[in-house]
Amino acid sequence: MHFDLLSPKDLKALDALRNSYGGGKGISAQIETLRNYENRKKSAAAKGWGETLDKAEAYVKRFAKVEDFVEKNGIRWTKEGVCTAQVSGFQGAHVTLDCLRRVSERGDVLFPTEMISVVPMTENYVYGGDLLATLAMAENILGASKFCSTNLIGTPLPEERFSRLEKITGEKFERAALGNGLSQMSLKNMGTAFGNLGGVEVGNNNHLAYLDGITRAALETGASFFLNPSWSTIVAVCSYAREIPNLSFKISMLLSTQNAIQLRMLMNIIKEYLRDDGTSPIYEINIGNAASAETVIQCVRELQESGLPPIYLAAHLRINPDLGRADFNWTESAFKVLDAGCDLTIKYESDGESRPYDTMEAYFLSDEDRNAKAELIGDVIYHKCLRCDLDAKEIMRRGHKAKFARISSRG
Repeated sequence: MHFDLLSPKDLKALDALRNSYGGGKGISAQIETLRNYENRKKSAAAKGWGETLDKAEAYVKRFAKVEDFVEKNGIRWTKEGVCTAQVSGFQGAHVTLDCLRRVSERGDVLFPTEMISVVPMTENYVYGGDLLATLAMAENILGASKFCSTNLIGTPLPEERFSRLEKITGEKFERAALGNGLSQMSLKNMGTAFGNLGGVEVGNNNHLAYLDGITRAALETGASFFLNPSWSTIVAVCSYAREIPNLSFKISMLLSTQNAIQLRMLMNIIKEYLRDDGTSPIYEINIGNAASAETVIQCVRELQESGLPPIYLAAHLRINPDLGRADFNWTESAFKVLDAGCDLTIKYESDGESRPYDTMEAYFLSDEDRNAKAELIGDVIYHKCLRCDLDAKEIMRRGHKAKFARISSRG
């Protein structure tokens, strides 16, 4: 690169923040310890979530198995191009449990292996057991290969969080006092509910607030996979997580890659900050909704030829009505990408039907409102799972392998 993306001052602040939490090795070791189910279940039970996990364990006993579908339909995986099933909207433990109940009652749904959540990391969500219980359901009981959490930097937090961050990094963070000891980052685009697009405004040095939030969540719950909202945070996490091998990131659709030029920009960032073992903190990139099948195929080919470690591409097959065109349907394009021998993660923000809370509004509810509306939101992600199941089964009928959560397999 012609210019360093991070200055010595930037690097010093990143190092100071990481070291304040025990350094890369300390953070990595704590994450690994907290990913054990028995540890999570014990901690969750102490916080009042034990019954939730007991119910989840009972529900998944009735989940469908991919081997039964393969045998019944004479499926043969004869083509290259592997499909990974991904569904978004698992908004906390109550919502996730309600979805599991519905899937269990139906009995024929193969559950997605990647789950996305966009819940503000409030003190209650991170430290009250909600995120912990959700992770225990997703990663331990269901056996999801990835559960993606999100840190929205406009989330109100105790003032002490910002004061500590300023002291450690030497930077200043513009914020407003909300009362009751809470402060909120001042975001200039927050004129409307969706004006900040869920936290993509990372002006000045706000990327440090993003990193602080995900580190605290990781150390409290073992969360290890996070949505990444902006160019500056991508650069920051690629440097910050070089010493934390079990911390990885998904690049958000809100940033997205709409074409191969933008992909190459990301590839340059990724290459600049590879770990010593050649891996990258970047695990997955969301391709933007404007991209054609041909563009995605080109992006897959360029990644394969780049010499970079494996990085997966995800594409929305259906989206929320308020996130783009209400009639958006990328299914046929997904078939083209897979038929070209390219792996693809199929992502569902929606099932394509209009439903209450099948909107980005569900991502911005308070903890109390989200729990009160758990059945409405649970119904939405249940129908997303149905749509994902139907499309993934059709992909298997076409000769491609599809990846589901471990609970959907006998193996």
